[in-house]
Amino acid sequence: MTIYSITNMSCGHCKAAVEKTVLGFDPDATLSFDMPARTVAIDTGRDDAQLRVALKDAGYPAVMA
Repeated sequence: MTIYSITNMSCGHCKAAVEKTVLGFDPDATLSFDMPARTVAIDTGRDDAQLRVALKDAGYPAVMA
């Protein structure tokens, strides 16, 4: 599980967009959000760099926290 900081994830709509993006990338991924900290823990077997590109393309650039 990797924790990502997504600084522009601030509301339920943002959370849903991140979730949709990650699950579209890997339907077997699991996510755990900490909205006040603007972080998400993602458990996936897929490539980290490709996941971050998918999130960036969706408008939610992520860095490892």
